[in-house]
Amino acid sequence: MRELFRHIRKIANSSATVLLLGETGTGKELVARAVHEQSPRSTGPFVRVNCGALSESLLESELFGHIKGAFTNAIENRTGRFEASHGGTIFLDEINSVSPTLQVKLLRVLQEQEFERVGDSKTISVDCRIIAATNRDLAEMVEKESFREDLYYRLNVLPIYVPALRDRREDIPDLVRFFVNRYAIENQRIIASVTSEALSYLKAYLWPGNVRELQNYIERAIVLADGDEISAELLPSHVRGEAPVRFGRVRTELQSLCAELVSRGLSEVAEDGASHEAVMGLVERELILQVLRSCQGTQTKTASKLGINRNTLHKKIEDYRLHDEAR
Repeated sequence: MRELFRHIRKIANSSATVLLLGETGTGKELVARAVHEQSPRSTGPFVRVNCGALSESLLESELFGHIKGAFTNAIENRTGRFEASHGGTIFLDEINSVSPTLQVKLLRVLQEQEFERVGDSKTISVDCRIIAATNRDLAEMVEKESFREDLYYRLNVLPIYVPALRDRREDIPDLVRFFVNRYAIENQRIIASVTSEALSYLKAYLWPGNVRELQNYIERAIVLADGDEISAELLPSHVRGEAPVRFGRVRTELQSLCAELVSRGLSEVAEDGASHEAVMGLVERELILQVLRSCQGTQTKTASKLGINRNTLHKKIEDYRLHDEAR
């Protein structure tokens, strides 16, 4: 993390495009804000756009704006986020989710610093720094032709990797203290300490949801605490190493699946790692498929039952090509 902070200070004075890499919940937006606040553009606006939260048409209007009558319900002219970020920084979160059509328009903004509002022919010039973030491997997406190679190279000028929380466990005690102080004040509580047992569980947990997950659990513990300390009992059961009730059905499905695989003879795996990896991949694929079907293809419910975040599930569905089979 100290190396990350040094990197932020080093690149802040540049106007070059930054690409933030890392899992969901690691704090990529905080890094983007830190770059902006230490840059010569700090007095200008910091504009954030979550590209994964909007449909293609809405995202285009959000980024570039539109004129009155450009489409149904466009009852007045609207300034886009790029125009609003003039003189400052625009942060494009989940850039990996942008459609191929919009990728072309983003490439033009990166190259020429200009665009047109939706439905207009007037070209607008903009002076803003672009910081993009992704929780997917864009190089891999380029290979699969789901992301433009030229856009990737335009974005990947100054890449910064934001490490997962499990890779910097020494930060957990400081983060816990920070969130305890923050949420104790917000909830008008006096919390004097976190027990050593609770802290041990927090340091041992894998944190698939990263800092955001830790933040949520500390806030919940503050609200539920009866006294002036956070004890282990206030942490979710799976953080304490216990399987939560909601995983019971998944365990049953996994046991049935493994029994079926054994009956097929797939347990007789060769000693080499590749064969073992292939069979374990098959187990994972079949389990995900079963749970997906039981949830009628709803990825949010499936991810919750499997105990993984939705982005991880989405990637596995793509890797295993389960879209059609899950229906």
